[in-house]
Amino acid sequence: MNTSLVWFKNDLRVQDQQSLYNAVASGNRVIALYCFEPAFFKEDVFGFKKTEKYRAQFLVETILELKNSLLSLNIDLLLYNDYASNIIHEIAQQYTITDIFLQKEWTHEEATIITSIKEKNPTLTWHETYDQFLFHPEDIPYQAFEKLPNVFTTFRKECEKKAVVRPTLEPIQQLPISNRIQNNTKIPTLSALGLDDFIVDTRTAFPYKGGEIQAKKRVHHYFWETQKLAYYKKTRNGLVGTDYSSKLSPWLANGSISPRQIYWEVKQFEKEIKKNQDTYWLIFELIWRDYFKYVSLKYGNAIFKIGGILSKDYAWHTNKAALQDWIHGRTPYDFVNANMIELRETGWMSNRGRQNVASYWAKELKQDWRIGAAYFESMLIDYDVHSNYGNWMYNAGVGNDPRDRRFNIKSQAERYDPQGKFRKLWLQETLF
Repeated sequence: MNTSLVWFKNDLRVQDQQSLYNAVASGNRVIALYCFEPAFFKEDVFGFKKTEKYRAQFLVETILELKNSLLSLNIDLLLYNDYASNIIHEIAQQYTITDIFLQKEWTHEEATIITSIKEKNPTLTWHETYDQFLFHPEDIPYQAFEKLPNVFTTFRKECEKKAVVRPTLEPIQQLPISNRIQNNTKIPTLSALGLDDFIVDTRTAFPYKGGEIQAKKRVHHYFWETQKLAYYKKTRNGLVGTDYSSKLSPWLANGSISPRQIYWEVKQFEKEIKKNQDTYWLIFELIWRDYFKYVSLKYGNAIFKIGGILSKDYAWHTNKAALQDWIHGRTPYDFVNANMIELRETGWMSNRGRQNVASYWAKELKQDWRIGAAYFESMLIDYDVHSNYGNWMYNAGVGNDPRDRRFNIKSQAERYDPQGKFRKLWLQETLF
């Protein structure tokens, strides 16, 4: 029996999942695979684990939901704490795999993995699809990626005028029980991944679990139960609590929910409840997310280089003591300190916090911005390679911000934390 393999990566859902949809449509037996790539849990060149405990736990929770959702469709998810380059060749022979379906990747580490597997498995037919965008690459008014504008506003306005968001895919119907295989593979523990167990900090602004079902619960809560979406733009710069922003970024980052699903849910909300600048602003943020993905498509590995996409030749420094002070919240700014402690203790930081701590690191200390980006990659539950490096370049003055701004951190604290509520929460002493 010919078999189609769905290789899951950062597209960890069963609904509106193009690779899974196409594999089922192939008419072959369908099995699925997820590999906990050991390289993604090892130390990087700066000494940080590429994936720390917070995102790893969120991933483990997500995979558990994915496994159960696939089982309800009579599709088995094979799970390995090993390199996909080792596993795919082995299971391709074991299960007579003829076709492999996966989300298209282009950043260096992910693309290198895929290329090596293709070389080892020349008989497999590969089906790669772009499936992490709001606006599909075929639908934007820049068919040649090198023509992408370097200013976000130009990109946004052109896409809003000329591009359409595709509808979500029809739900996949349950396959016959004969599609099942014998599968004894298991999800690794944090310990097996080389990470420490932890207790969730009660102060966290992100007390949620990973998974497609959890993502839908969050959408239902934020859109329909509380209708906080109607106030999103007014509250999105908040710092304390769960509902100042949508908090959808972690599920978006690992593909538990698609940007298309969120977009059409916003449109439904606008139709049934209210349409205003706040509802539009969530779509605006989805377009920002798209933009950084297109920037990485245009510039490739330049997003990881110290000069960024602008090839700027700044005098960057590397000071180990400064790094430790930044990580542990021992800087001259209590606002920076509170945000960095929140990140260290929870794996979460607000958008406002991220911009300020990045500005302090890159613009005030003039420290190598890639170190800050690598630390965020390690710690953030919602790490997304394109948004992370795009935002860090932006804040460091080597990316898509023509103004090359430096934040006035003192005035930012006074504006966004006027009573010191956030700083008191994380610094745990009265400083005001």
